[in-house]
Amino acid sequence: MLKVNQELDVMVLDVDQDRERISLGLKQCTENPWNSIAEQFPVGARVSGKVVNLAAYGAFVEIAPGIEGLVHISEFSWTKRVARASDMLNVGDEVQVAVLSVDAENQKIALGIRQTQDNPWDSVQDRYPVGSRVKGKVRNFTAYGAFVEIEDGIDGMIHVSDMSWTRKINHPSECLQKGQEVEAVVLDVNPKEQRISLGLKQAQTDPWTEIAAKYAVGAIVKGKVSKIASFGAFVELEDGVDGLVHISQISDQRVEKVKDALDVGQEVEARVVKVDRNERRIGLSIRAVNMTEEEVRALESDSADTAAAPATTAGAESLGGLGAAFDEAFQNVEWQPGEAETK
Repeated sequence: MLKVNQELDVMVLDVDQDRERISLGLKQCTENPWNSIAEQFPVGARVSGKVVNLAAYGAFVEIAPGIEGLVHISEFSWTKRVARASDMLNVGDEVQVAVLSVDAENQKIALGIRQTQDNPWDSVQDRYPVGSRVKGKVRNFTAYGAFVEIEDGIDGMIHVSDMSWTRKINHPSECLQKGQEVEAVVLDVNPKEQRISLGLKQAQTDPWTEIAAKYAVGAIVKGKVSKIASFGAFVELEDGVDGLVHISQISDQRVEKVKDALDVGQEVEARVVKVDRNERRIGLSIRAVNMTEEEVRALESDSADTAAAPATTAGAESLGGLGAAFDEAFQNVEWQPGEAETK
């Protein structure tokens, strides 16, 4: 700023006779721009500036000679997740910024880049109305769902409860993979919270509308053990439907632990003893496969009274009794299709 032999007008700031020193000021000869900074750069104003420095938390932008403001990384973009300022800007870049706040006393100005652009969340309800179908790529998992990118920087979340009609998904990786293209239905849009709820199963036909007819009580079915719980084994039937074989219905012999009698992946044959369309549950019995036709007919005649009748013991020998035993088993077990305890 200065050269040797250059003549200057300066202001005397202090005289120290003991130390024989005089303190001078150059800037005091001109008006302090921070005194009128609020008028020069009112909140909401859009100005051009140059990036003069980068920090991990943001970028310093010079909007007037000697006047710098900070753009925090949270103010870079409406949708992109910015980890470092250097991921988006370089020193020397010319940028458009909006004034967010002015603190003249502490000589600080907060600036924003995203405020100079349209916020895509303001019109997200118009682009993705509830009930519409969208396609996107699975970007990430959490314990409770999967995030699907439906446009650049806009994610929707599929909760595990909205992934399958036929089974409860304990973790999204059970039915989805990162990078997978999926089609889903928009369930809810909250622009204020920047959240979109999606449903995977809602984009598919609910198979339970036909399951009750397909899996009649008394029918013998084949399937593969998909999960083992402390109270029984889940058997995957056709159409991705799971039925439950209660531990009491695995064998005529007493079974202490399910894993001692069945293995995951094992193919089994079982008889349908209960179909609850409302609760989306199918009760199966392996031990009932060899029951006589008379016992099967007994079930068919008793099934209408099963809900009203007192629950029988788990060791009941008639199919009607097995259906009631299935109900009794779930009085103490909170279960939805596909849920399994790990014990």
